[in-house]
Amino acid sequence: MFLSDTDIKKGLKDGSIVIKPFNEKKLGLVSYDVTLGNEFEITERFCTVAVDPVNKIYPKTKKVKVVDGGVFVLHPGETVLGKQKEFIGVDNNHLILLSGKSSLARAGLVVHNTAMLFNPGHYFYPTFELLNTSSVPIILRPGMAIAQLIFARLTSEAKQRYLGKGGVGRYDGKNSTHFKEAKR
Repeated sequence: MFLSDTDIKKGLKDGSIVIKPFNEKKLGLVSYDVTLGNEFEITERFCTVAVDPVNKIYPKTKKVKVVDGGVFVLHPGETVLGKQKEFIGVDNNHLILLSGKSSLARAGLVVHNTAMLFNPGHYFYPTFELLNTSSVPIILRPGMAIAQLIFARLTSEAKQRYLGKGGVGRYDGKNSTHFKEAKR
């Protein structure tokens, strides 16, 4: 069952949903708008021969920080990882879905290639998979509204845990290492 604005507010009050900082102006009918943070992880494409996930060969990347008021230029066909500014999470009775904003999609910006599901019990700063599908560069700015979160209540509590002892997850509020060092 998807949550309405009323249910999202109840979840914030009872602690089953976390959004920090929370701004009521970003709350929609059934979603919450989130903003782009200052960190990006880009592939150093001229240093990466190929990516082979089966053999754990990942691209060589570097982190780029953009100051508030600065810009990041996303070129046509380019994919980068970008951090969300808000810290979010839900208890084991809820999950979160990430959705792009239609106004940005019309300009050619994809905010997730595949990772749209945030598991029950997951608390973190999400990562966007930013892809420019247009034929012109797109200017990204820290603090811009970039996506929306949709919250859902599960029909029963998840037995497995995302984090902690025996947890199935690998990303938490402190971990933003998305690729292992590329094999040379």
